[in-house]
This record gives sequence, structure tokens and C-alpha cells, in this order.
Amino acid sequence: MKFIVIDHDTTALKELCNTLATIDDMELVSFFRTTTRAQRYLQTHAVDLAFVEMDMQNLSGVQFVKTLVNPPLIVFTTANPDVDCSNIKVAFADVLVKPYDIKKIKRSISRVREVEQTRREKMLVNSNYVNNGKYMFVKSEYKVVRINFDDILYIESMREYVRFHLQNGNTIMSLLSIRRIGFYLPEDRFLRVHRSYIVNLDKILCIERLRVVFGDDISVPISDQFKDKFQNYLDKSFAV
Repeated sequence: MKFIVIDHDTTALKELCNTLATIDDMELVSFFRTTTRAQRYLQTHAVDLAFVEMDMQNLSGVQFVKTLVNPPLIVFTTANPDVDCSNIKVAFADVLVKPYDIKKIKRSISRVREVEQTRREKMLVNSNYVNNGKYMFVKSEYKVVRINFDDILYIESMREYVRFHLQNGNTIMSLLSIRRIGFYLPEDRFLRVHRSYIVNLDKILCIERLRVVFGDDISVPISDQFKDKFQNYLDKSFAV
């Protein structure tokens, strides 16, 4: 899960970043001491989660989130133990009260994962309703492009973008995270095999030396992080 931290308090910012770095599947991509710089960053970068100090100078954390067109999951941080969550008029996953400790942070991450799972389920329902599991629409440059699932060989993460590699040799770029794009893919046809790659299981020709092969000179690596999940798929599909 790619995340950013926004806090004018340097000590609290470092403490939160360092603790989150010890939690599996959490990837710090940037941190900010002002909301202005965070706004500029989020205009061109996609993240899954933002930790936002509520009492930021000039622009409060809540006001900052209101300015975002497509906000990530939000965890507000605060030094106020009596904060009234009912007065927060934007969507958020949790409020993390300082001083931090590992138990508080892990509880907050668990809450984030619950909210993310609920969002994922809603996205899947909406996606299946719209495209009947056959295609999806993505923004690419100044167009909205239809991509048939059957045309995809694999999807590659390019930092804040994803690149669809199609069977005809063409590619399509879209400003999305690889984690978010996974919400819209049929789970029985696509599988993540690497932090940077999702593969179309129907297009695999062979697996060789921890690489998924689609054809001559077309393959992607299988990382240790996703190796067991991919092996489970093979075990279920293997002809005895």
C-alpha cells in the first residue's frame, strides 16, 4: 500500500514514517511538512493512503482533503485526544491520536484495510454491473479508452501510472495505481505476480525460471512476495 505522510511536526512525521516502514505491504512514497506541496504532488501522483495532520498551518487537514479531486484513503492524525470525529465532514478511514505507538498504528492500519476491502467490494459490484466482466474503461491522455480483458497480456506499474500490454503489441497508459486497477479485474482471470506486474492467466504459455512467459521475448518475473499465491493457482490448475 503506497502512502504519504503530511505533518508540520518533524519529530511526529519521522516517528510515524519509521514505524509504518516496519509493517508489511506499507510503502512510503513521500512526506510533506506543508499541504501546498502535498497538493502539488497528488495532482500528478496516485497513492493508496494519506496520513494527514488535522491541525496543519494555513490549511487544516480537513480543508486540505476537501480540495482533492480523487482523494486516497485518509487517516487523520492529531495531538488532541478529545477530537470530535462527528464534526469531520469528509470521508476518512480513521483518526490516529498522538503520541504514537505500534499498537495504535497497527489498529489504524487494520481499520484502513477494512475500509479498503469494503471499497473494493463496491468497486467490483459496480464494475461487473457496467462491463459484465468483459471490459473496462480507463482514461488515457485526453481520451477514455475501452480495454477488453481478453486483449490484455499483462499490466505493468510505472510509479503513478499503469501500462496495459495488449496481445496485438500495443500499450495503453493510464494514471492509476496497480493496486487500484486490480479492483476492476476479474479475480479468476488476473493475478498479481510481482509488485509491478499483474498477469492475464488465460494468456500464459509457460512458466520458466520464475518468469511468466507469454511468447517470444515477452515475459514478466514472479517475485518472492507473490510466489506462494501463484503456486497455489498452479496447484489448482495442474493436470495430474
